[in-house]
Amino acid sequence: MRKLAKLFLALTFVLSITTSSYAVTVASWGGAYTESQKLGYGDPTAKALGVDINWVDYSGGLSEIKAQKEAGAINWDIMDVFAFDTINGCDEGIFVEFDFDKDFPAAPDGTPASKDFFAPMPSKCAVGNILYSWNYAYNSENVKGTPKTIKDFFNTKKFPGKRAIYKSALTNLEMALAADGIKPKQGGANIYEALNTEKGVQRAMDKIKKLCTDPKGGCVFWSAGAQPPELLMSGEVVMATGWNGRFFNATIGEGAPIVQVWDGQGLDYEYFALVKGGPDEANAKKALAMMTNTEMLAGSAKYIAYAPYRISSIAVMEAGEPWYKDGKTNMVPHMPTAPQNTKNYFLVDPFFWADNGTELGEKWEAMKAGL
Repeated sequence: MRKLAKLFLALTFVLSITTSSYAVTVASWGGAYTESQKLGYGDPTAKALGVDINWVDYSGGLSEIKAQKEAGAINWDIMDVFAFDTINGCDEGIFVEFDFDKDFPAAPDGTPASKDFFAPMPSKCAVGNILYSWNYAYNSENVKGTPKTIKDFFNTKKFPGKRAIYKSALTNLEMALAADGIKPKQGGANIYEALNTEKGVQRAMDKIKKLCTDPKGGCVFWSAGAQPPELLMSGEVVMATGWNGRFFNATIGEGAPIVQVWDGQGLDYEYFALVKGGPDEANAKKALAMMTNTEMLAGSAKYIAYAPYRISSIAVMEAGEPWYKDGKTNMVPHMPTAPQNTKNYFLVDPFFWADNGTELGEKWEAMKAGL
């Protein structure tokens, strides 16, 4: 079976290089996200460089690229990956290491690439693609008053009704501490300092438990990104945490009366990695440098409400508003990294969750079981 798998991968590789001698293949997550990548910067880069860029869907992780490497038939050039996959892939020699200021162009004003990234890279093999938000929203037709802060999400006296929150501890604990008075500071340093103590974890758990058991509140746990807007529109909950792109689509795409609140938001990230020994590594490196420049990353925000990883991309968007593909929607106010949306936020810490996720997950499930 193993030999057959290797033979299949080898045949796939041969087919790929015979059908297109100059094609860069990018593995990403599919759906509206990949469509925004293809239209926003993939197709323009392909046209500029005269190189075909093909997009394939995958389910995440490193297992597929490891299998390709083991079979001696690597057929991906670039991968869209989580932070920890870039770290592990770098350590295992799967990805190429970058010299950020040599391999990637400066911002239009001359700012070096390394100084133009919204946040530092998790490894030498990662280059930032987009940032998205874990924030909360409400249905303006079902709430009396105007929630404005993360504290309001937990204020059942002022805003009675059930809340929808993510099924796992991730970001719930951070938001709970932000609502309990801990100022994130430097992208969340204070919050994670507290969560590294038993007292801090218990404080966050107690905050969530109080919300979920409050007769004027209560919790509905969601697992799929489409659920928070649906729960808000059905009236089952009055507020819901979720992903900003989903809330945006419900509002702009479907006309739902959903309002996002950015205070206490958690910024999360996606990265590109260049596969070492890919079928078209030289062209892939050129394509990656162009796709992640200021103008190209701004282009993806024409199609989806995720923020470009380049700080300078925001200025490009501002100058071109209304930036969204409908030709009438200003996109900068919907960007998680816009100045007005980052007055009180935290950067989701992948290292913290890698080290503590299992233990905190067990405590979280025990807390939920006792509700």
